[in-house]
Amino acid sequence: MSDNFPPPPPEQPQPQPQPQPSPEAGQQQHPVGAPQPSPWAAPAAPPRKQRTGLIVTLAVGGGLVVAGAVVALVYSVMNSLSDELALRTERSDAPFSTPYDEEPEEGYEDEYDAGPVEPEPEAIVPEPSAEKDVTITKCTRDSTIGWPHAELKVVNESGGTASYVVFVTFVDGKGAKVTDGIATTDELAPGKSATVKAQGLGEVPAGTKCRIDQVERYPL
Repeated sequence: MSDNFPPPPPEQPQPQPQPQPSPEAGQQQHPVGAPQPSPWAAPAAPPRKQRTGLIVTLAVGGGLVVAGAVVALVYSVMNSLSDELALRTERSDAPFSTPYDEEPEEGYEDEYDAGPVEPEPEAIVPEPSAEKDVTITKCTRDSTIGWPHAELKVVNESGGTASYVVFVTFVDGKGAKVTDGIATTDELAPGKSATVKAQGLGEVPAGTKCRIDQVERYPL
């Protein structure tokens, strides 16, 4: 070797591999390089058991309970209907009671007979017909214009003061209506009379006659 290079370093001893401890009985062997569990950690939880059998059991039990309740309800309703039918049959077969035939005790008064007795209304005497209170005293035709008129006498034959409205019809020789008129009176006391005039409207032929058509009497 040249004198310009330093001498080589001395050889270093190599570390010897450590022997792996053998797993003890009851301990789980972990793969090399995996983290070792702590000896103070809580034990792992056991795996959950399947609950399918419990759910099926509860469903079947609930269905049986509901079915039993429905059967009990139907049975109760049928018993109630049977009792009601039996009661109605007993009522229909029961004899009718006899009416009350005993005479009331002496001094007993019916509540309907205890009230005051209303007097019977007095008979109303009908008034005489109003048409009989009116008569035609004159029936003429105006020679200038040819209009007719009727003079009337009204006598109050009723029992009280009254006013009158008289309707007069003017007819030709054949009885056909040609025109009409109206007359009224003031208040007439019983037995009093008044003379009024019913004037026809329009020209009528000669020989026209007067006829009382309607009489209305208004008591006052």
